[in-house]
Amino acid sequence: MGVVIIDGSTVRDFVSNEEHFNKSVDEKFSSLDLNRDGVLSRSELRKAFESFRLLETHFGVDVATAPEELARLYDSIFEKFDCDGSESVDLEEFRSEMRKIMLAIADGLGSSPIQMALEDDDESLLKQAADLEASKNQ
Repeated sequence: MGVVIIDGSTVRDFVSNEEHFNKSVDEKFSSLDLNRDGVLSRSELRKAFESFRLLETHFGVDVATAPEELARLYDSIFEKFDCDGSESVDLEEFRSEMRKIMLAIADGLGSSPIQMALEDDDESLLKQAADLEASKNQ
């Protein structure tokens, strides 16, 4: 396990490095595309977000959320990603929404640094942003 320190500029620099950002997002997309058809279905995207457990916890503490409410939340997330209404998310749609999410994180962090404890095998986009910044300082 390691600890990294990031702020908004770390995340913004990662997103602005189009080659590195696209490679990272493309790898994430491929890992989510379970049936390898080149698009993410509603169920594939839902499985990914369920694994993040963002909606089932509050600051790491499990919270009870009605299954119907969770279904509505996951459906609304899918609809944000499915920009063209095709009932699937292609790579460009995924890149676009991930860019928006990462930039929103950067805005939220601002110039205030935060510490993050990460597992060594963590391949999150935030970890990749920290790794990119660390590689510039070597």
